[in-house]
Amino acid sequence: MVSVLTDKNVLKHYLELPQPDDQVQCEYIWIDGTGQGIRSKCRTLDFEPKDPTDCPVWNYDGSSTYQAEGSNSDMYLHPVAIYRDPFRRGKNKLVLCEVYKYNKTPAETNKRQSCKKAMDKARDVHPWFGIEQEYTLLDSTKYPFGWPKNGFPGPQGPYYCGVGATKVFGRDVVEAHYRACLYAGIKIAGCNAEVMPAQWEFQVGPCEGIDMGDQLWIARYILDRVAEDFGVVVTYDPKPMTGDWNGAGAHTNYSTKEMREPGGIKAIEEAIKKLGKQHARHIKAYDPKGGEDNKRRLTGHHETSSIEDFSAGVANRGASIRIPRQVAEDGMGYLEDRRPASNCDPYSVTEVIIVTTVLEE
Repeated sequence: MVSVLTDKNVLKHYLELPQPDDQVQCEYIWIDGTGQGIRSKCRTLDFEPKDPTDCPVWNYDGSSTYQAEGSNSDMYLHPVAIYRDPFRRGKNKLVLCEVYKYNKTPAETNKRQSCKKAMDKARDVHPWFGIEQEYTLLDSTKYPFGWPKNGFPGPQGPYYCGVGATKVFGRDVVEAHYRACLYAGIKIAGCNAEVMPAQWEFQVGPCEGIDMGDQLWIARYILDRVAEDFGVVVTYDPKPMTGDWNGAGAHTNYSTKEMREPGGIKAIEEAIKKLGKQHARHIKAYDPKGGEDNKRRLTGHHETSSIEDFSAGVANRGASIRIPRQVAEDGMGYLEDRRPASNCDPYSVTEVIIVTTVLEE
């Protein structure tokens, strides 16, 4: 049987070939019709773009990405953010794009467009977000990476922030992803092994406004590319393994300028009251299937609150909203919304938070 993994040392020979100064590879990246999948394709520019507006609008076949019929398949890529390319390096770029249909209207999975409008309206409150992205590494058979083939690892307990070959699986992928994000210009804040073995988390932020969604999507793209090089699969499924195993979330930390200033705890408490009144609305926005994926995770067990109930508490990881203990002691800071699923669209999450807490009275 021929291995699907290629020899990276052979590739290295070609990547070491000198690249002409006036030829820059730009990888255009977008979200496909599933609302979860990431697609990309490359084009050469004869200059180094410094801003996304320097990059031309491009198109692709939407019938192959679940976004259009074959008889009218052209979709358009509008560059909105640009990053250094950690794979090709040099002057080469990663270009995040919004997707528009043939009639110049946003594609159904283009959640960025409405999120940007909301963030622009809320600009004066300076909303900061930080998202804790959990994910699980799988092997080529779609089984958790490093798990025994004819059974299960020992019960949860020693794996969270663990050290050692019997406690963590896939650290090479994690380290490579971290460094690649730093190179790209992603505001990656940290990483750790999670409660379920082969499950990990990285954090991005604090980012203001629309930058949160932009940076998380690019960080996900980089993770998928790194894992591809290692022959490992990344899943953002909120509950990849049934049974007595933790699910995966995208805990979202949020604050406004008022919350971050002395006495800001009052603004935090007011925001929590507003979030509680719109619980169902938020659950619908917190995974791509309107709550169906999150239902498998938000059971009231494994450090979650029930999907049916809204709760809040200081240092309570079983609540919908957690106020960190340090925030309660300082009387200012941020809140943590623990409801978003690991496969959420960060544009939808941050938009509904800002609409509920700031834009609607």
